[in-house]
Amino acid sequence: MSFYRIKQFYWAINSKLNNKDMEFLKKNLSTQELNLFLNLSVHEQKHCINVAYDVERVCKSQNINSKALLKASLLHDIGKCVKKLTIIDKSIIVILDKLSKGRLKRLSKFQKLYVYYNHSEISYEILKRYNCDYRILYLVKNHHNDEIKEDVELNILKMCDDRN
Repeated sequence: MSFYRIKQFYWAINSKLNNKDMEFLKKNLSTQELNLFLNLSVHEQKHCINVAYDVERVCKSQNINSKALLKASLLHDIGKCVKKLTIIDKSIIVILDKLSKGRLKRLSKFQKLYVYYNHSEISYEILKRYNCDYRILYLVKNHHNDEIKEDVELNILKMCDDRN
């Protein structure tokens, strides 16, 4: 297992939202979206916030103004609130997925595995009910789609998600 995964585990068990995080959320999400966001486990909330901070930095450095991308980065994992995965659940799934070379996905009839592998689509369906902007829906739905290469904003979201 890589050092990065160990670091991820450490970050997850020490996740806490601070005042800066809450202000950032209030600035970038509607009240309805914020209430939805708060249904995520704290470690998933912190992950999404870190992705959004990273997206914001990248956008500034590349002179990209995208409110949709920033909002998508905060909401990209909202589907994980359907069946919360504990830090231990997620760690075990990541390890088993690696050991099985992705064959674990065949067991997606189990709800936690289904959510782990399909959270992008679940997030898309949830946000669609909230009448989210089409661009946000597109970014959220495709943030794990490696077949799409020519979308700058989607590539930024993927990159920032991967490193957080």
